[in-house]
Amino acid sequence: MMERLSTMSPATLSLKSGLSLTVVALSLSMGGCSTVKSMNPFGSSDDDAATAPVASSTTTSSRSSMASSQPAAQPVRNEPVMQMVSESVPLAAGAPNEYVVKKGDTLWDIASTFLRDPWYWPEVWYVNPQVENPHLIYPGDVLALVTIDGQQRITTVRGSAYRLSPQARITPLTESVASIPYDQISSFLSKGMVLEKGQAEKLPYILATRGDHLIASAGNDVYVRGGAPAPTGTRYSVVHVGDELRDPDDNKVIGYQGIYIGEGALSRGGDPATVSLTDTHREALNGDRLVPETVDIPLTFFPKAPTSDVDGRIISVVDGVSLIGSYQVVVLNRGARNGLAPGDVLTVFQAGEEVVDRFAGRALGGKGGQMVTLPDEEAGTVMVFKVYDRIGYALVMEATADIHVLDAVRNPI
Repeated sequence: MMERLSTMSPATLSLKSGLSLTVVALSLSMGGCSTVKSMNPFGSSDDDAATAPVASSTTTSSRSSMASSQPAAQPVRNEPVMQMVSESVPLAAGAPNEYVVKKGDTLWDIASTFLRDPWYWPEVWYVNPQVENPHLIYPGDVLALVTIDGQQRITTVRGSAYRLSPQARITPLTESVASIPYDQISSFLSKGMVLEKGQAEKLPYILATRGDHLIASAGNDVYVRGGAPAPTGTRYSVVHVGDELRDPDDNKVIGYQGIYIGEGALSRGGDPATVSLTDTHREALNGDRLVPETVDIPLTFFPKAPTSDVDGRIISVVDGVSLIGSYQVVVLNRGARNGLAPGDVLTVFQAGEEVVDRFAGRALGGKGGQMVTLPDEEAGTVMVFKVYDRIGYALVMEATADIHVLDAVRNPI
């Protein structure tokens, strides 16, 4: 966990009176990425649009919003509008008055430092329009807990009207803070551990192996078809399409388990193209699919509650483990058609067990019995980082109990 600085003062800091509040559109892409792209590099822009839905442009909240003294900025793609809430958002126990952002921090970690429920970050993050790229948070920035018109807000001291003391930045402006650890999800996506049905059908595939080989391994060339031409040197993961993933609600196939075979690079374009296998863990077969190793996903979306009611299940977990813990990737049977978007936070619930009540409907000493379903219990929190039409990929942020496949995921409470 992140280190915390000692507070500047036990009193709550406040801005000078008369400061007008501006409702500002929050950017979901600190690195300039505004859409979630398909993993298929050969797909058309229309395909990308179909498999990479855009987040809703507004964020709903049960809390009433405060009127701004200036018109709200017009939201653009993947940029929900921050709600200035009249109710205070509960702070985390021991929340500091200020915090210095460190290399390796994630937005989720920072939000958890200040807030009891990190998904309320968009409602308390105060964006100062005087700051260039005010949504970006960098290592070395000082974040301060302040009060604006009686509401607790979190803002960066950099360029703000509120100052702690004269201070120079000692950390160069390189990469801004991401929402979640990229290394936890990059291998999952690039190695094709789970393939969405529409995505799997569009990926290039192995047509044949060069020479008199029925199977291929490291050192062999394979001929590949499918999709548009790609630059020479493009690297791929070779994936065998495994068992079907079915939605437990309607039993329809919505994806496939991916079995990682190895890696290769495009050595010659054309139709068919040639890919040279450089490393394999098992034999590559005709029909195996190729997933590009460069995966483009937004890393700086804001954690938030979904804009619509979500009630789904975990249908798969990477590596097929039976118990799921923190920072493992899970697959949900809910996606864009259900209103899910990158950044949405869901609570995991263990299904209540069925037990026999041997004391119901009988007198003392007699026989009786009744089946009773125990209540569902909270088991953790996940955050969605990529969505397709009927599938969502999520990272387990917290696991307070054992999490299993088929556990329920619902809006945070």
